[in-house]
Amino acid sequence: MALDISIEFDEKNDAWNVSPRGEIDIYTSPELKKELIERLKERRASLFMDFKDLDYIDSTGLGALISILKIIRDDDKKIYIKNVKPNIRKLFDITDLDKIFIIEG
Repeated sequence: MALDISIEFDEKNDAWNVSPRGEIDIYTSPELKKELIERLKERRASLFMDFKDLDYIDSTGLGALISILKIIRDDDKKIYIKNVKPNIRKLFDITDLDKIFIIEG
């Protein structure tokens, strides 16, 4: 399955709203990382990620998110993740990444 990414800047919250749809894996994680880095070059801000339509993420996808977090962390920005499906939440829990990303709900 492919990855479709919606990225919009929210002036009110000074943050990027990111909604990935599909799968973030070895084939699609470079695309996600590239798109987010391009946006962060425009404007450094926190990311609000809505995983409602994300069906799958693997270790390369997690690696891409960690790379992005390292970039924005220097500016005291964060990654907030909401609407995480149980199979994806389990991956964050067993890798202890639930401690570095802010997972809502």
